[in-house]
Amino acid sequence: MWLAQEVIRQKRDGLVLDAADIQRFVQGIQDGSLSEGQVAAFAMAVLLKGMTLEERIALTQAMRDSGQVLQWDLPGPVVDKHSTGGVGDLVSLVLAPLLAACGCYVPMISGRGLGHTGGTLDKLESIPGYCTQPDPERLRAVVAEVGCAVIGQTADLAPADKRLYGIRDVTGTVESIDLITASILAKKLAAGLDVLIMDVKVGNGAFMNDPAQAHALAESIVAVANGAGVKTRALITDMNQPLARSAGNALEVEEALALLKGEVRSPRLWEVTLALAEESLVAAGLAPDLATARERLLAAWHSGEALQRFLRMVEALGGPADLHVKPWQHLPWAPVVHPIYPEQPGVVQQIDTRAIGVAVIGLGGGRRRPEDMIDGSVGFSALALPGEAVGPERPLALVHARDVEAAQRAEQSLRAAYVLGNGEPTARELISERL
Repeated sequence: MWLAQEVIRQKRDGLVLDAADIQRFVQGIQDGSLSEGQVAAFAMAVLLKGMTLEERIALTQAMRDSGQVLQWDLPGPVVDKHSTGGVGDLVSLVLAPLLAACGCYVPMISGRGLGHTGGTLDKLESIPGYCTQPDPERLRAVVAEVGCAVIGQTADLAPADKRLYGIRDVTGTVESIDLITASILAKKLAAGLDVLIMDVKVGNGAFMNDPAQAHALAESIVAVANGAGVKTRALITDMNQPLARSAGNALEVEEALALLKGEVRSPRLWEVTLALAEESLVAAGLAPDLATARERLLAAWHSGEALQRFLRMVEALGGPADLHVKPWQHLPWAPVVHPIYPEQPGVVQQIDTRAIGVAVIGLGGGRRRPEDMIDGSVGFSALALPGEAVGPERPLALVHARDVEAAQRAEQSLRAAYVLGNGEPTARELISERL
């Protein structure tokens, strides 16, 4: 007789679980036959005792198989990317069409903002008409015709993860690398991928500020995903400053459009995007090495093909066809916009990146509670980055707010997030590791 409490007891005592037991336990999470207390006890046992690689693979596959697993019949590799999140991380908006322009098919399952980090779906929903939850037939058609579709997780994809995550969120078990790995990969593997590229952020604007933790998560994801049959690579990238010049949903969409049109406002954003895209093309067998991959990517960018893929995706999913011509005729624009100047001139030394993300939430650009509505128009643009001089001629940023009072609060928060000095700041390595 199979008993859930026996599985919990075995893991509590540090024993290795059979794949069949893990599969039955996940089935109980999905169909509701396990109580919230049993699921919480299992999560705590995993957090405290850990899992072997084989257990992680079994857990990930069971969660993947708890719902629909997409199957594709396409003339090229199916590729996706996942980031652990940051501030000004609009990479997905540029990466998906760039890869599509180079022969990949990208059904990118993205998420909403979590904590102080922005969410790709929230950015896209600032585009009027854009459908982030298309039905499966429409998703298949867009991916086949355009090459990419950036959408949200449907209820049919990895439903066991949704319940498990909700319980982890309120029981102090979010930090388990075993459970983080399974949660990320269950949704990604359910998309029927051939290749997955991970961007694991580390720094004061990331969920992980410890390089050792970031390495452990990246290593776990690569090992489990490859063990589950998906070619996977990971980069560990710096998040000690905003990745883009903007932080806020519509503002980041406009910056992504500018980059696709050829305007590089943040060299770090462009470099991370290219590095992830290079790894994708090599892993997918579309380039023999990183240098050749970069040549193909730059050709697709310079030719405008990547921009066209993005525009076709937006139109195919219900958005305006001419978004690139005059973005602010379509994107929401905040009624209060003004510069934020430093109290004293200087050179930017450090940025409390998390504080900027929190300030965007304070403006209404993120959620305090799951049911909160997001104001897509608010945030910061023209953010000054480390090494740049600021003063009366160059503000720290422009604030975009719903009213003057909100703008004033955000101004105080932004000033407090910057440390200024006289010399050049210590340079940080953008990509610290490739796994």
